[in-house]
Amino acid sequence: MRLAAMNIVAISLSSVRPGVAFASRNARFGARSPTTSRGARFSSRSSSKWLSSSSRPALLATLPTRPASSSSSLGASLRDLLEQSSDPPSPAAVAAPLAAQIPAEDVSTTASDVEEDVAEEEPKGGMMKGPPGATSVSSEVDGDSTSTSTSTPTSTSTEADPTPTKSYTEPMISISDAYDSGNGEFVSLRFADGEDDYCDVHVHVKIKPDPFTQLENKQHFQYFSFRSTLNPDSPAMRGLFHGKKSIKVKYVLDNAGYASYAAAFQGYSTFFTTRATPFDPDSWRRKDDTSVVGKSLTWTHTHEVDGDASAYFAYFPPYSQDRHLDLISKCAMAEGATVKSLGPTIEGREIDYVTVGNGPNNCWIIHRQHPGESMAEFYAEGLLTRLLGLDDKWDKVAERARELYTFRIVPNINPDGSCNGYLRTNADGQNLNREWCPSPAPLAEGSEDDAEPETYEAPTMERSPEVYHLLRRMDETGCDAFLDIHGDEALPFNF
Repeated sequence: MRLAAMNIVAISLSSVRPGVAFASRNARFGARSPTTSRGARFSSRSSSKWLSSSSRPALLATLPTRPASSSSSLGASLRDLLEQSSDPPSPAAVAAPLAAQIPAEDVSTTASDVEEDVAEEEPKGGMMKGPPGATSVSSEVDGDSTSTSTSTPTSTSTEADPTPTKSYTEPMISISDAYDSGNGEFVSLRFADGEDDYCDVHVHVKIKPDPFTQLENKQHFQYFSFRSTLNPDSPAMRGLFHGKKSIKVKYVLDNAGYASYAAAFQGYSTFFTTRATPFDPDSWRRKDDTSVVGKSLTWTHTHEVDGDASAYFAYFPPYSQDRHLDLISKCAMAEGATVKSLGPTIEGREIDYVTVGNGPNNCWIIHRQHPGESMAEFYAEGLLTRLLGLDDKWDKVAERARELYTFRIVPNINPDGSCNGYLRTNADGQNLNREWCPSPAPLAEGSEDDAEPETYEAPTMERSPEVYHLLRRMDETGCDAFLDIHGDEALPFNF
């Protein structure tokens, strides 16, 4: 049992004196659990030091001086730790006497296991770890998966008072992608050993994959965007990190090496912003210490306890649906422009397009077939701004372009994939860049090599309505020129 090394704290010390068990447990986790009626309450917040001068003698008096039994031997060991210094002992120092008291047949762990994490259990479904008794749940709201860390009451009774006491915990750091274009799932948290990259905490996150792509027979993933928030009132912040003004966190993107274009992470720098919203493009900066370690992508960030406790991290700054609608609204009010919809997506979003100019040549320009390439819509915004003079700057080049062409510009042809934080697909998992015409379907598993492949029909209203609507409209207007705007992962000035 991985929890045995922690549970032994409450079991052994409770045989010394009721209440002391929770004192030791709280010293490890920084929790403010109530003790029994006979024990003195211990709180890491009662003093700037881990034990005040007035409370140290009281706690020392409860610990034996001679190892009369296994439990009293443990108490004597802890007494030595208390007498040696007024500073809090390290987790390893506490773990050593604890591990010595655990029968080999009852536990398959070591002292180092005690200091690994606040939670010793492996997370289920990528949820937040927590102290013993904490559980994690996953919920879905409007199609967005969110991770929530909750706590289940844990009961500990003593001989003097059989009434159980309860302990509740809060996560030290929470990871959220429950916003437009969010993508990032919490995996685990562990405390650094003090010598590893000079960090306090390591937070592991993974990229969620796109829906399965039928034609390519795979799940793409690469784009990520998530929020990380430090909780100053968590047990760890009240205990192990009590009094610290900032916490340095090393973020580890566990599955980056298995992404669709893993080589693109070489030389890449993660984007971050500490603004309250991730949708201010001017606020984003680069993490210069981003590096590839094995199959992981890592970077560090310092969270201020009393300042910027939250930060957003992204593959590239997101372009939100709200910003898209604001752009469409500006175009609709601009002179010489009309706004229409090609039709609805699978999830019911309109595919807007803007008509500009009155020239004899029909030019279609589309953006974000691959939704993770958000810079493509920033390009669309700049293009429309210049063609329509949305920034009150008029130039002869734009005027001449409108005389030569009738532009039909689709700023975002894949709004579903964009809002869901996907890299390459729409809501049905289809790569729109492969949905423009019928093609040979992939052979079924176990088929003969010389088997005649079936035809993959595309586009269809069921799988790829975005391309279906676009081609139908292009057939009506004609097309003399066509531009499909992408962002290449291998080009550093894009990603």
